[in-house]
Amino acid sequence: MKLRNNTGPVKWILILLVSLFLAVFLILPLVYILMTALGKGFGVYRASITDPYAVKALLLTLKATLWAVTVNTIFGIAAAWCLTKYAFRGKKIISTLIDLPVTASPIIAGLIYVLTFGRQSFLYPILDSRGIQIIFAVPGIILATIFVTFPFISRELIPVLTAQGTDEEEAAALMGAGTLTIFRRVTFPHIKWALLYGIVLCTARAMGEFGASAGKNQYTAALYRTFVPGI
Repeated sequence: MKLRNNTGPVKWILILLVSLFLAVFLILPLVYILMTALGKGFGVYRASITDPYAVKALLLTLKATLWAVTVNTIFGIAAAWCLTKYAFRGKKIISTLIDLPVTASPIIAGLIYVLTFGRQSFLYPILDSRGIQIIFAVPGIILATIFVTFPFISRELIPVLTAQGTDEEEAAALMGAGTLTIFRRVTFPHIKWALLYGIVLCTARAMGEFGASAGKNQYTAALYRTFVPGI
C-alpha cells in the first residue's frame, strides 16, 4: 500500500487535531501530575513515596502485576495457539469470552468474585477449612488483576498467528520436528515482538488498574454486604 504524499491543508489539519488531542488528554494531565507531586519540593515527594504504607502498596501492586503477567502470558500463548491452529466447535464462543473482561466493569468483576468466594458461596466452607482466604486478601486482588488483563496478550498474538498460517509448522512436522521444537524454532520468531508488546500492555494495565479495581471491588463488596449480610 502506497502512502499519500499530500501537502495540502487536510494533512496539516489532521496533524493539528491529533496533536491537540494528545496534548489535552495525555500530555496536559501528565504535566499537571508532575507539577502537583513536586509542588512542595522534592523532599516532600521523597518522604511520600518512601512512606511504609506507600511502599507496601507499591510492593503489592508489583506482586499482583507479576502474577497477572505470568499467568496471562501462559494463557495468551495457549489461547492464541488454540484459536489459530485448530478447528473445533465453539471456537467463536471462546473468542468472545476472551474479550469479556474488556467490556465488563471492574465493579461487576468484584461482585463476581464476592459471589464466587464469599461466605454465601458453596466454596467458602472448603476454603475456610483449609485456611484459604480469597476475598479481602492478596489472592482476591491477584484474581481481579488477572481478570481485567488477560485479553491483552492473546489479542496481540492472534492476528500475527492468523497471518502466519500453518504451512511452516506443517512442513516442520513432516520433517520430524516435535511440538516444542516447532514452537521454539518456527512459531516464536514470528510472534516475539507481538508477545513483547502484549506483555507491555498487560503490565501497564495491571499496574494502572490495581488502584481502581481495588477501590471499586471494595465498593462492590460494601453494596453487596448491604443486601446480603455476612459475606
